[in-house]
Amino acid sequence: MLGMGLAAIDGTIVSTAVPQIVGDLGGLSVFSWLFSGYLLAVTVTLPVYGKLSDTFGRKPVLVAGVVLFLVGSLLCAAAWDMASLIAFRVVQGLGGGALQGTVQTIAADLYPLKERPKIQARLSSVWAASAVAGPAAGGLLAGYADWRWIFLINLPVGLVALWLICRYLVEPGRAGAGVRAGARKTGVRAGGGKTEPRARVCIDWAGALCVFATGALLLTALVQGGVAWPWLSAPSLGLLGGAAVLGAVTVLVERRAAEPIIPGWVWRRRTIAAVNLALGALGLLMVAPTVFLPTYAQSVLGLGPIAAGFVLSVMTLSWPLSAALSNRVYTRIGFRLTAILGMSGALLVLLAFPLLPFPGEPWQPALLMLLLGAALGLFQLPLMVGVQSTVPYEERGTTTASVLFCRQVGQSVGAAVFGAVANGVLAARLGGDGDLDALARSLDSPESLPPATTDTLRRAVDAAVDYVYLGAAGAAALALLVLLTLAPRRFPVLGEGTGRED
Repeated sequence: MLGMGLAAIDGTIVSTAVPQIVGDLGGLSVFSWLFSGYLLAVTVTLPVYGKLSDTFGRKPVLVAGVVLFLVGSLLCAAAWDMASLIAFRVVQGLGGGALQGTVQTIAADLYPLKERPKIQARLSSVWAASAVAGPAAGGLLAGYADWRWIFLINLPVGLVALWLICRYLVEPGRAGAGVRAGARKTGVRAGGGKTEPRARVCIDWAGALCVFATGALLLTALVQGGVAWPWLSAPSLGLLGGAAVLGAVTVLVERRAAEPIIPGWVWRRRTIAAVNLALGALGLLMVAPTVFLPTYAQSVLGLGPIAAGFVLSVMTLSWPLSAALSNRVYTRIGFRLTAILGMSGALLVLLAFPLLPFPGEPWQPALLMLLLGAALGLFQLPLMVGVQSTVPYEERGTTTASVLFCRQVGQSVGAAVFGAVANGVLAARLGGDGDLDALARSLDSPESLPPATTDTLRRAVDAAVDYVYLGAAGAAALALLVLLTLAPRRFPVLGEGTGRED
């Protein structure tokens, strides 16, 4: 939980300190890369760390991730300009990728199926606490100390996490996996008999580089398209074209590799492919509440930043509670039906959002977010626990990383698509080009605008966010379609410690 906390709070604590960072280092035109660079590094390294944890074990990968994250944090605190800070944030992200994927895998390794919802809910509570405490902590440190403490505060937490991991983490499935790996390397059976000599297990570094490069180009195009340059401009088209070419090269490299970073069975197995696509749709729909709801709360409802954050944070309170109780549902009706039930509830909530009155009361969207968190807790956790339970130890890291990777990519795609939708609605309502961020900034001081203009702008923002939520409802419907058509009725769960299906 401490290791996960490093990655969880890092995404929220930096956001409130951006004015102080820019005021000290400059670089206003590129400050968004403080977040984009970190996101890129986390996302594209997830498959690599998943394969490494399956090959060498979870503990060395997690230890390396914590160390790399702390080194990145120390470097960020020592940054001398915006370019160096962005580069060091990428180093942080390289460690963050190991933290996110490996911790989730360890939770499945350490605890039997019946206990995993409770443990996963505790991990989810780390994200919930970070969503609430991160912005406040960042604002306090930047306002009353120095923004560099935002990164230095990671050091004591990380060192304690590192000590606990090194001292107490014992991988229960590693001994058997080590014997099997040793048998593959030396040509000796686990039972003692001789076998034909086989090639040593090796890391597919060429595949890792291809995955990294492909993901970097694709995510850069999605994150910066429509922001730093137009979608149909040469940079966007060049990045997307380059990602497509590198994607084809990656497929060729991975098909020829002895131990591919992204093995073909990740997509050939029906259960894993269905969960990957369903959680990719979850990442897509999550953009609506996490990115656009705070803007709606401030620009339409007229709330301050703290109150707007509370409207969103109630979702992070109901999500872990629902996830912790989900085992009482899926043990009776199965993983698939539980996830369908959760996403059906989420679909109804997302469709209800555009029906809210204008301007409405803050409790109305807060109630919807409370219900949305409860619904998504029933959706995500059963799928994660279920898919981890269908694979043995030596495939669990790769499987978990593929699921998290798809969700991260879905979130990046959603930010790009829904940003274009929102700006398109604003352009249609107001005429000319639409820019939701610029419009939200102008509504921060409504007293400077005529009342009629303020009302028009608020209604335009309200309409833009309504369409985003309708798009999120479409993503929820896509997730339901995947579960209904691709996911098996019963997940082929392996018996605890037996290697057989139950």
